[in-house]
Amino acid sequence: MKRISLTQYLVEEQRLNNSIPAELRLLIEVVARACKTISHAVGKGALGEVLGSAETENIQGEVQKKLDILSNEILLEANEWGGHLAAMASEEMESIHLIPNRYPKGEYMLLFDPLDGSSNIDVNVSIGTIFSVLKAPDGMATPAEKDFLQAGTKQVAAGYALYGPQTMLVLTTGNGVNCFTLDREMGSWVLTQRNMTIPADTQEFAINASNTRHWYPPVTRYVNEMLAGSTGVRGKNFNMRWIASMVADVHRILNRGGIFMYPADAREPDKAGKLRLMYEANPMSLIIEQAGGAATNGQQRMLDIQPEKLHQRVAVFLGSKNEVERVTAYHHEK
Repeated sequence: MKRISLTQYLVEEQRLNNSIPAELRLLIEVVARACKTISHAVGKGALGEVLGSAETENIQGEVQKKLDILSNEILLEANEWGGHLAAMASEEMESIHLIPNRYPKGEYMLLFDPLDGSSNIDVNVSIGTIFSVLKAPDGMATPAEKDFLQAGTKQVAAGYALYGPQTMLVLTTGNGVNCFTLDREMGSWVLTQRNMTIPADTQEFAINASNTRHWYPPVTRYVNEMLAGSTGVRGKNFNMRWIASMVADVHRILNRGGIFMYPADAREPDKAGKLRLMYEANPMSLIIEQAGGAATNGQQRMLDIQPEKLHQRVAVFLGSKNEVERVTAYHHEK
């Protein structure tokens, strides 16, 4: 089988669909290169002295791991000098990161969660990097936070790297979803799955069941129906899967279907959810929709939400279309 590299794929995609200008291709390649560096650090683990807590907190009030900080620095440094970015934003930083004056500026803006699934770092379970690319607004002078506050439909590219037994890069530029596997010997990304598609029906769901007592009625109803199995109203058995790494859970759903849920709950009624709209929900929702799935916040399509702040939180229901539509309908009935 002829091996197709990431670069060859991006060049041919531009020729076929005119969807990846040279600047965007270079940006994606730089992000992919940074993910290779992060993968190497993750693979070293304790040997690279990168495990454990950094004993600092990020803007979300979460204790940072050493690898969180390292991954954030790798992505910032890799993307500063290329000339294709106007600014960056990271889940780990309070405000946006401007491109230093000594470097040229570009027309794109990059958002990322440098290391998703931090609770899994020290126990050698799959983790990943999530990224989203937006166009800078016309006439933008000095980038500001408000320039990043674009609905998910405005994304020109989104993807994630999964650091597991194999390191994979899953990417969409608005024309389907493709998966590349890192050839560690050659150091290159090789196309291994084309046009990934999520089955509309599923018998798997992912949710943190320890929060059952805090769920709102629509989520309780939906999960209880699945737990009732073949003797319940659904008439079939379901399996639960929960990796506590959004990247790993979404990757499983992309490959065999399922629904991933991180709902809002009664613990903090004033919070719309836990996951971040700009760094996690929007890029993953674009990928899921491009693969034929659906993504909502329980009330509306995720990609239609107009962001109001950089670190906005949101409830998340994404995956197999028929299941997402069912749990969303239960919210509307409420």
